[in-house]
Amino acid sequence: MKRLSQLVLCSFALANPFCVGVIPCDGQENRPNVLIIYTDDQGTLDANCYGSENLITPNIDRLADSGIRFTQMYSPSAICSASRAGLLTGRFPARAGVPGNVSSQEGVPGMPTEEVTIAEMLHAHGYRTGHVGKWHLGYTPETMPNGQGFDESFGHMGGCIDNYSHFFYWNGPNRHDLWRNGQHIWQDGKYFGDAMVEECNRLLTEWREEPFFIYWAINWPHYPLQGTTDWREKYAHLPNPRGKYAAFVSSMDERIGRVLDHLEELGLRDNTIVIVQSDHGHSVEERTFGGGGNPGPYRGCKGCLFEGGIRVPAIVSWPNRLPRGEVRDQLAVACDWLPTLSQLTGAKLPDRHLDGESLTKVLDSATSTSPHESFYWHLGTGNRAQWVVRKGNWKLLGNPQDRRAPESLGEEDKVFLANLELDKTESENLAKLHPEVVNELSALQAEYLNGIQGTSPK
Repeated sequence: MKRLSQLVLCSFALANPFCVGVIPCDGQENRPNVLIIYTDDQGTLDANCYGSENLITPNIDRLADSGIRFTQMYSPSAICSASRAGLLTGRFPARAGVPGNVSSQEGVPGMPTEEVTIAEMLHAHGYRTGHVGKWHLGYTPETMPNGQGFDESFGHMGGCIDNYSHFFYWNGPNRHDLWRNGQHIWQDGKYFGDAMVEECNRLLTEWREEPFFIYWAINWPHYPLQGTTDWREKYAHLPNPRGKYAAFVSSMDERIGRVLDHLEELGLRDNTIVIVQSDHGHSVEERTFGGGGNPGPYRGCKGCLFEGGIRVPAIVSWPNRLPRGEVRDQLAVACDWLPTLSQLTGAKLPDRHLDGESLTKVLDSATSTSPHESFYWHLGTGNRAQWVVRKGNWKLLGNPQDRRAPESLGEEDKVFLANLELDKTESENLAKLHPEVVNELSALQAEYLNGIQGTSPK
């Protein structure tokens, strides 16, 4: 009887491609493949499908045409390591033991091994699991990808590398950082973007007969901005640093297209969930020539918890089941992908506290409400840590930073209240005008923080 019920559900799901909440059928052949493309330092509006008028991104755009584009998707943090921890565990980065960046020094541990990643969840469900690109969540054998649920790993363990020498050289001593399954490998002079494409396509080919999860943490358009010659020439008319940044975005988009093309050639595209999302907002660091990304009207950037630091481009496409060419305006966070993928694949959720919520109802309907009544961000440690509580359209920031305009914040702005419905630019601090809201959200912040600090391994 149980088997008959499952068959009925399967038949119903196949006949109703927008019924995303249905439990997948038994059998590996029916489980969707999963490809997460986590871009790095990509600005809020930096794709043509997000309204950019001077970027060429046909492959990101074709994902939007074949899937769902979010307008209010948030990163788990405004910094690299923390955002990745939130994505992979479905938990607040601070709860997952990664409140900020992890060291790029070999021998330094990162995310605690007791955390359960998407890779571990799907591996237990019969999936092959691969990491390609950036890791930045630990530099010891047990905290590198093969110790955190990945069958295969190819890429760099630190925050960034030169795309030709594969050296990390932002802090001395200069050190080589290219690895395969926990061992140094050398590919001097080979363009890292092409190496990542080759690795993704190799895994797709080898695993085409079984369900797979590939986490392609593409370290672009993060510095160094090393776009290919054709794209640098294409954007030569743009001022610096936008031209350099744009060339790198389009070089990234082109390589995303090569992997999508290979998925199609193998006949896997229709049953593959493809998620593309930035880890946080664009950088204005000296290493990226002071900027280049486009947050549109939003304040802040990478390292800031204003909207420009955490509101990111995000698209999900699964031709077999999800609507195509639609937009979702509901609040969502990258922490939500773990429970969402659990529901879409039938994998069992980890037995621990999750801060993410399944987005399946949101994917099914543009009129469904966000699964989050409120959400919390916490970046850094100690009394100067930045934090945000979001409830409805109200957003309370503690110790905010605006790296694009640091002089714009004064001592009176240590507690900063914004209403995103009234002013999405967060230009005015409303704290003095609405003390009752400040009190309510401050109490909620204390509740969130106490919960994090009192979290057991589960």
